[in-house]
Amino acid sequence: MKIATSVVRSGTLSVGGDSKLLLIAGPCVIESWETLCAAADGLRAAADGLPFTLVFKASYDKANRSSPDSYRGPGLERGLEMLARLRERSGLPVTSDAHTPEEAARARDVLDIIQIPALLCRQNDLVAAAAQSGRIVNIKKGQFLAPAEMSNRILAARGPDGIARAIATERGTFFGYHNLVNDFKGVAAIRAAGIPTIFDATHSVQLPGGRGTASGGEREYAPALARAAAGAGIDGFFFEVHPDPENARCDGPNCIPLGGLRRLLEELAGIDALVRG
Repeated sequence: MKIATSVVRSGTLSVGGDSKLLLIAGPCVIESWETLCAAADGLRAAADGLPFTLVFKASYDKANRSSPDSYRGPGLERGLEMLARLRERSGLPVTSDAHTPEEAARARDVLDIIQIPALLCRQNDLVAAAAQSGRIVNIKKGQFLAPAEMSNRILAARGPDGIARAIATERGTFFGYHNLVNDFKGVAAIRAAGIPTIFDATHSVQLPGGRGTASGGEREYAPALARAAAGAGIDGFFFEVHPDPENARCDGPNCIPLGGLRRLLEELAGIDALVRG
């Protein structure tokens, strides 16, 4: 039987408790309007009729790249403009990273979920600024944090009414030689604290810095990890997907091709139904 976490709500979005599985998915970074539309259309088709709440993700500025010369995206203003346009076109909620309190204050006008990057999850001013938006704050768990420390991260995300509308995303822990290891006992511990928890399957198979000036990845293992997370009673999933992963400008090696996503989502929905009892 799946242990229910607290329910986090903002607008029409609901995560945790008996809510449908949250599905955060999209390209790593905004590349072009055409790629955004192709990804959104493919995601809608893949999730159609399945018990997921779909949220589209893409970074307007991928600040934490392996090389300072790597492509980062169109930037805050242009990127938010494109995400707002996509939100209107597709009808999908959208999310992206915020890196500073000033960004969080600006992004709240567009984003339905404000994401805190793993390497910035202890920046309390950033977390607090994102929370003041009243939006759901998705705090990606830093690889340097123990599961028990996530409760303090959630407390840092109190909104203007004193309520913490925050969820956690597990994305693996550094283990050396560019590999990440997933601690599903840790996932259970975070959820046992009542925190709705998302599993990032594609960053979990990333090989940070594995190509010297870029990160590598082993996308073929992402489905197995996602199935394990579903068995652990996860509240949602995070996938980087791309219409053409081999030519993606960021995180292509760990992106899941759109064509293979529908079958995986069906499997995850089936496992979740069993776990829910």
